[in-house]
This record gives sequence, structure tokens and C-alpha cells, in this order.
Amino acid sequence: FHRRLRIVCRMDALFHSKTTVAWIRGKIKEKYLFLALPDLIFLLNLRFAGFSAIKVTMIEDVTTEAKTSDSTSEEMMEAGLHFGHKTSKTHPKMKQYIAGVRNTIHIINLDKTKEKLDEALNFIHELLVNGKVIVLVGTKVQTKDIVRETALECGVPYVTERWIGGLFTNFETISKRIEHLKELEAQKAEGELEKFTKKEQLEIADEVRRLERKFGGLKSLERLPDAIFVFDLDENQLAVREAKQTGVTVIAISDTNTDPSPIDYVVPANDDAASSIRYILGKVKETILKAKSEAPNPKSETSTNVQNSND
Repeated sequence: FHRRLRIVCRMDALFHSKTTVAWIRGKIKEKYLFLALPDLIFLLNLRFAGFSAIKVTMIEDVTTEAKTSDSTSEEMMEAGLHFGHKTSKTHPKMKQYIAGVRNTIHIINLDKTKEKLDEALNFIHELLVNGKVIVLVGTKVQTKDIVRETALECGVPYVTERWIGGLFTNFETISKRIEHLKELEAQKAEGELEKFTKKEQLEIADEVRRLERKFGGLKSLERLPDAIFVFDLDENQLAVREAKQTGVTVIAISDTNTDPSPIDYVVPANDDAASSIRYILGKVKETILKAKSEAPNPKSETSTNVQNSND
């Protein structure tokens, strides 16, 4: 990494060299980045030459592939979107999204992350404005609760448990199981299950819990969705394959250890940190709610059409 630094030094009493090193390390952590080895040697040489207090002010960071100056990239960095996996685990097709290496960990290019995320959000906006359907998919332990919370707030279908094989490729059969779940819940709400024995009621309750765990987030899904957003690509390769087979558009977060080639809208980012997932889901939530507020109301359109026909 190359950077331009302004070094402001002042003469003072000599301190122990360990103090200077600790101070430099503290400044490095504050900037979320690290100094190249030549820069560090230069600073230490200044220290040994008699400069005790070294204040480093960064004028311009020309790390053109790691950090940009706008606030959005700073927010992404604070959320940890730029941390990839170890260099030994990096997928070759993800190299185009990598800025560099830090302590054997690949650093993702946040400029490209922002660009690709904007493309994905624009697609989601257009999708929902036109009344189409998107499903959020996140099954990792650190992901599922955030995905479920966001999906419920936005009123969109979601999958947070293990992907059910055939959910898209055999949707007709799966939809029958979803309808069965809805029927059982309706019977329970209306008190119709009280006519069964206690043993039968317990069996039905167990079935409802089992179906709710598998299909609870898909009760509003009446047809194949138009797109899915996968938040943990390495855990949901089956979901991606089924989506590609059925013509469903795939949006996904792609970490440095995953293959982005099957994805229609790739968002290169850290998919392991909860803070990274929460940041991206926050943007997705804003986009979905905005698109739904702008979407035409089907009821108002129907009433308008009826009035026009009467006239």
C-alpha cells in the first residue's frame, strides 16, 4: 500500500523506544489500516534520531483499493465488510474484488463493494415497485435472526433454517405443505382441534411446530419468487442451484472464499460478521420499504378501472 503522510515532529526528552512503538501501534489501530514496513522503519529512525513524540497525520490515503474518503465506505469499514478470508482459502474468481492482504487475510475492495451493492439495491427497488417477490435467505447462526427480523419488518418471505431440497424445483409439492400448515394454524385459532383427543392434539401441535420451523417464513409465498437474496453463499449452494434452474434471479453476498460466477448480482463483502450482515440488511430494508411505498396500490387501481368502465 502506498500513502502520503505528513510527519509533524517536535524535540523533547527521549523516551524508551517501546513507548514509541506502542504509540505507533495505537495510531495504526485508530486508522483501521496499517503502515507499510518502510514507513514504520522511517518513523522509528526519527525516534532514535531524537524525536520523542511523533504525531502522524494522514493527509491523503492513496490506497486506491482499500479505503475511499466518503462516509459510506467508512461505515462499511466500521461494520467490517472489508475483511475476507485467509489467502489460502481465496477463490480465484474473487481476486477482482480484492484490494490487498493484511496479516494473511485478504482485504475486500470497498469501492467495488459499494458499486455492486448499489446495483443490487437498484434491482431490488425496481423489482418491488413492479409488484414482484423477493425471498431473503440466511441460515448461519449469526445471520438467521437478523434476516428473520428484517424480513418480518419488510413483509417479505424468508428462509432461516436449512434449505429444503425442491423448494423451487418442486414448488407445487412444497406449496401443498405450506397450505397444510396454514390450515392447521387456522383450525387451532378457531378451536377446531379441541374435538381431538389430547394425544392427537399433541401430535398435531408437534406437526405444526415442525412445519413452522421449515416453512414458517414462506407462508406468504404463493408462487415462485422473482429473486432471492442469499446472505451466506457457502451454506446455501443448493438454493442458488435451484434458483438458476427455475429462472429466479440470484443476489448474494460473496466472501473471498466463494465462487461468484453463478450470481446475477454479486455483493463482495464479509459474510461471517454479524455487523457486516446487519449493515447490508439495513440498506436492503430501506430499499424494500421505499419501493413498497412507491408501488401502486392494486385495490386503488381496481376501483379506478371499475369507475372508468362505469363511466
